[in-house]
Amino acid sequence: MQTRTRRRVTTVGALAATSVLLCAGPALAHVSVDPESAAPGDYAVVNFKVPNERDDASTTKLEVNLPADHPLASVMPQPVPGWDVKVTKSKLDKPIEAHGEKITEAVTKITWTGGEVKKGEFQQFPVSMGELPEGTDQLVFKALQTYDDDQVVRWIEEPKKGEPEPENPAPVLKLTQAAAGDADGASGSEKASAQKGASAEAAGEDGGGTDTTARVLGVVGIVAGVAGVAFGVLAGRRRSS
Repeated sequence: MQTRTRRRVTTVGALAATSVLLCAGPALAHVSVDPESAAPGDYAVVNFKVPNERDDASTTKLEVNLPADHPLASVMPQPVPGWDVKVTKSKLDKPIEAHGEKITEAVTKITWTGGEVKKGEFQQFPVSMGELPEGTDQLVFKALQTYDDDQVVRWIEEPKKGEPEPENPAPVLKLTQAAAGDADGASGSEKASAQKGASAEAAGEDGGGTDTTARVLGVVGIVAGVAGVAFGVLAGRRRSS
């Protein structure tokens, strides 16, 4: 009886684990961005990470659409070996300003072709972009992933707070001031300055300790020398006596 019960428990556990893996599969394999957050008003290098989740086909094309409601004045893809890149610009309904100049058109789509992401591999496509807008808390990049059998997976569903992740979530870059520093709010430069100050203070303490030690040793040496001379004088007098 106990053996049957154990077998049932084992079977149920295995089925549950398999179900979890099957449900988690698509979520783990979608196109995403790295880093996942950046500071508004800054420039950032955003990597579009594309894993190949199919066993019978390779990824041969990636198309990323930039948000039209928050256009970016500067968008520059980094060359990726083996891949060709095409940047598409569109005229803006409302011009934006950057560095004192009016921008009437902006990049709305980037397309990579000619390469191959094989089974069990992933590829990153870096893009420098900025200035990141301050009027929103996130940027949604709708992406299309194409395979060599012409299947297209549309990663275009926007994740919503408090709801389960959609089946085909779009890559989302969170915009938060905390992304510019550590958990305690200190920026990288502030942290570096603090580290330099601590190092200088430690060096000063070490230097002070070294000087004190040298002085003590010097005094001890002088005392020892005087004692040696006195001992020699006394010994000479005893011999004379």
